[in-house]
Amino acid sequence: MARVLITGGAGFIGSHAADVLLETGYQVRVLDNLNPQVHSSARQRPDYLSQKAELVIGDVTDIDAVRGALRGVDMVLHLASAVGVGQSMYDIVSYVHTNEVGTATLLEALAKQPVKRLVVASSMSIYGEGLCRTASGRLVAPDERSAQQLRSGHWELEDSEGQALTPMPTPETKQPTLSSVYALNKYAQERLCLMIGKAYGIPTAALRLFNVYGPRQALSNPYTGVLAIFAARLLNDRQPMVFEDGKQRRDFVHVRDVARACSLALESDLDGEVFNIGSGHSRSIESVGRDLAAVMGRSELKPLITGKSRAGDIRHCFADIDKSRRLLNFEPEVEFSRGLEELADYLAGQIVDDQVDRATEELARRGLVA
Repeated sequence: MARVLITGGAGFIGSHAADVLLETGYQVRVLDNLNPQVHSSARQRPDYLSQKAELVIGDVTDIDAVRGALRGVDMVLHLASAVGVGQSMYDIVSYVHTNEVGTATLLEALAKQPVKRLVVASSMSIYGEGLCRTASGRLVAPDERSAQQLRSGHWELEDSEGQALTPMPTPETKQPTLSSVYALNKYAQERLCLMIGKAYGIPTAALRLFNVYGPRQALSNPYTGVLAIFAARLLNDRQPMVFEDGKQRRDFVHVRDVARACSLALESDLDGEVFNIGSGHSRSIESVGRDLAAVMGRSELKPLITGKSRAGDIRHCFADIDKSRRLLNFEPEVEFSRGLEELADYLAGQIVDDQVDRATEELARRGLVA
């Protein structure tokens, strides 16, 4: 029976991936530092982590911990990462250390203890702005919006002549545009894994995850996924806080679909490939805030449109998943409304410390909100 090491496996995505792999017949070992921002100061094994998964408490930047965790392992799913665009723009050393040095540490260990397969979680954030179409029908990679444009509250993407651009599904062929420290980190993780995998004969794949949602998200972490942030607000009878005008579009994919994608990538024999993992559908952030409030029975708490921008944010990005369908046999199964209802069931009775105002004030104090 093959053993899979999941770095960051006690977290949101990792614990679901552990469930899928255990159900498939793998043995699972988890390496996780139980970061208090995600797991609270108690740093205890989360109740949701399957008892069948072996938990090793340790940091991915600790070479001894990594070497120990790799003993007897056949495959690695590398999920360990500091997550959050906003926080990455000021907690720079920490993000680079955890995400890039942590990945380098893992890879240095793998060079001496090679495995049969490596899968790394990358991110849609590496694309920056998603692919767009001009009024004449030409596909283009849009330029980043200028600070002047954002200060004026003119949110939409335009071409060089000031004509509106229409957002389109973004394929893996779009060149990265790294708009945040976090995006840079994720691209470095992806490229390091593919590079070292090729050099040492370790078949490797990278999954560019879009906006993952579902049960077990860290609700008190103000830098986590937007649905978890909205949920923390709503559970405290506060309006979901939405930047810009709320019409920016994202692709929301359920965590169980992501966990299945991880399993499919581990079982694939494809090497050196990157794959978009999303739902293939786009939704506005404002509509998502309204939909979540409705399923939580708090429809009166309409999204609070701030009309402000955050450094590192992009306007539109959603996935073209054709390649994942063709080569990984990946097909999203959890429809968004059903996923939201499941999330609402998970949230019922939760007591959450809403840190969103504090986080926003910290960004504003540093000049990262305009």
